[in-house]
Formats: sequence, structure tokens, C-alpha cells
Amino acid sequence: MSAEQSLSLSQTPGVSHRGLRPALFAGWGGRIREGQPARNCKWLRRREYASNLRIAALIALLSCLSAAPAQPALRTQPWTASWASAQQRVCGQDGLPAHGFDGATLRQTVHLSLGGEQIRLQLSNLFGGQPLVIAAVKVAHAQPGNPGGIEPGSSLDALFSGRREVTVPSGSQVLSDAIPLSVNPLSSLVVSLWIKKAPQCVTSHPGARATSFLLVGDHASDTVLAGSESMPHWYFLSAVEVEGRSNGAVVAFGDSITDGRGSTTDGNNRWTDALAARLAPLHIAVLNLGIGGNRLLADGLGPSGVSRFERDALSQAGVRTVILLEGVNDLGGLDRLSVHSPKDHRELVRRLEAAMTQMVKEAHRKRVCVLGGTIMPYTGSAYYHPGPANEADRKELNQWIRSSGVFDGVIDFDRMLREPARPDHLAPAMDSGDHLHPGPYGYQVMGEGVPLGLLGCVRP
Repeated sequence: MSAEQSLSLSQTPGVSHRGLRPALFAGWGGRIREGQPARNCKWLRRREYASNLRIAALIALLSCLSAAPAQPALRTQPWTASWASAQQRVCGQDGLPAHGFDGATLRQTVHLSLGGEQIRLQLSNLFGGQPLVIAAVKVAHAQPGNPGGIEPGSSLDALFSGRREVTVPSGSQVLSDAIPLSVNPLSSLVVSLWIKKAPQCVTSHPGARATSFLLVGDHASDTVLAGSESMPHWYFLSAVEVEGRSNGAVVAFGDSITDGRGSTTDGNNRWTDALAARLAPLHIAVLNLGIGGNRLLADGLGPSGVSRFERDALSQAGVRTVILLEGVNDLGGLDRLSVHSPKDHRELVRRLEAAMTQMVKEAHRKRVCVLGGTIMPYTGSAYYHPGPANEADRKELNQWIRSSGVFDGVIDFDRMLREPARPDHLAPAMDSGDHLHPGPYGYQVMGEGVPLGLLGCVRP
């Protein structure tokens, strides 16, 4: 299915389309490409519509967009993030390689969403108590069918102010110089760090769903790290930006459902990967800023959603829209260890509504749109064992997400994945088996169910 064909209202049952502008993709490249059937699209120039014509206007707009060429004429844009991950603090033996990082080469593979003519890296030491010293960094195209392998002849140095060695101070991040490596959309990039000295507590993304490799010594240029230790985590790498044709980026902000729990390691089949495949022909990046176990209101596995929203979502290069899908860990955690009063349940829902409202306001100050994702059912989860009160909280919060008008649009993941006969359960075909997280097919349905029309939101 082409990107234009996927712009279909029939894919989005129950989805709200609030305040869509006439030039639906005006914020994603300026205008429809020259040469398309302009006579049928003259009405796009109008700035406002009467409320009773919005649905008809949207349908007509999508028809016009369907007639446009598949590859828009775009100019080279400033830097846009093509891949990113949310960082958290990791200490002790849990989540760390047996050898440790000092004097070793760490090789990591990331799956890009947007292509470009050159790239740059963002290294992170946000949660390290001491400086992170890296002797050398190399980037290369991944070798298909060979995990951790690089394409011969593609390896290039990443420099930092013209130097190979870089020191990342505690609590900070650094950007590399531009690297003249051309990358394709939906391709995999290998980043190799020869680490001189790492902090005792490291900055990491544990839920990588991708295999990384560690080998003692300088092996950054090796085609394959033979005899290396492997682990399914990322470390010290927080973003890859590209320079080239771009219509900006969509940030998916959430918990383990966005992070891809229940997807396949090295399979790139999270719901964000399915969305990225649809948006690649439109030159729009998709960035996954989920953290497993993350809560909106309180720290836990990673910083709380409200505390990290500015850094992880709004500060990404080229971000235009955020998809906010978070809250199930707050809802499920309330009664996990002890039953709470009806007053406590009401207060939790109110606090979640207030937090989401504040996050949307922060985004709007930066002219970033926010789409609200409804919380999917989790009855039957052995971890949360939710009762009627928890389900009532979920339904109340979802109704607020759908009807409050706070968000620029609503993506109804709940309706996409719930079982019609038992709407407090995930449909069996969507369920990973734990009754909380979708499996690969459920993630595919989520990514393919996001209405592309909502991504044309433009904040004044």
C-alpha cells in the first residue's frame, strides 16, 4: 500500500480529527508539489472552514493528496532526528556487561526512519556521576544477515570539534560533527564506541529490543566482533540526526507498549516501526521515546513522563507532532499492592488529566502538536491484576482523552485492539500473552491504524 493510499478515513474508526488545517501537510513541507491537479485542490487555500463542512473538506483533501506524486519536491532541510531513544540510569550488575566498558569496544545497531546525505550522533552521559571518555567512535552501514557486522568500506570516523576522542561531562550530552555518510530511510546503522573510561552508573536504554556487542580492545573498525559478549540494550547513544530531505519528525512518547515489549528482538516490529514504514515515503521521521515501566506522574523505571517530556520529546530535532500514549502503569499501579478508596481512584484520574493538559500546553508553546492515545485494556494482567475500580478509571480517562478537546487529535488505540465481546480485554490476536502488551500483530495494527491525516496538524 502506498503512502497516499494509506490516507484513508476507513482505517480510523472512532478517531477524532480536531482543527485540521486546509493545507493538511503545510507543516510538513510547505505545500503540495507543483504539477499535481491544482484545479481540484484550489479550496486548499482557504484558511478556515465552517464546522459543518469539516468532514467533507477532509475527504476532499485526502482525495487531492492521493493524486499528488509519491515523492514530494523537498529542499534539503536542517538536521532532523532519524532515530532516538529515552535514557535512564543503570547501576550495579543488572543490565551491565560482565566485563564492564573500560577499554572495550561497544557496537550498537539502530534502525533509522529517515534517510539523509550525512549524519551526526548524540552521545549521552545524562545519568553518569563521572565523565564518560570515549577514545574513538565509528559509524558504518549494517551488513544484512550478519548481526553486529558492518559493510566493508563503509566505516567512517565520528569527530567531535575535529577530534576523535571526546569527553562527555556528567549530566550532559554532546553532538558529533557532521559525518559524510549517506543513509537510506528504514536502514540500519552500526555505531562503534571504543570506550576509555565509563562512569560507575551508566546512561542506557535497557529496552532496546536490539542486540549490542562488547569486545575488549579497540575493534571499532573490525567488520565483525568475533568472540564478543552480547546484550539486548543500548548505552550512551541517544540520537542519530540526518541532513537531507525532511518533513520533520513524529515523537512517540510512552511506556513499554511504545518501547515494544512483546515485539521481536532485532525484528524492528514495534508499532512505531510500522508507522515509520508508512511515513518514510513522505520524508517524515518517527522517533520512539518509550521507556518500559514508565509512569506519567512518578519516577520508577526511568524518570517520570512529566519530568522527561521536555528533553525526550520537545527537544528532538525537527519534531512537529507528539503521540502521547502513557498512563497504564499509573492506573494499574494504584491497587497493585493494596486496595485504595474511591476517592484515591478519582484523584489519580484527575492528576493524570492535569498532567496531560500541562504537557500539551508545554508542547503548544513550542508549536508542537500533541495527539492523545487512548489506554488499551489490561484485564487479566498477572502483574497488575486490575479489578472493576481500575477498569472504571481507565474508561473514565479514555473518555476524557476522546472528548476533552485538550489534544490536537485522538488516536483510539483502545478501540483498535480491544476484544469487541469483552472490551476490558485485549483481543486474543493482538495480545502478546501477558494481557497487557500487544504482540507483533497487535503492534502492526497500531502502527497501521494511526491516521496520517492527523499528522498534518500545524500549531499557530
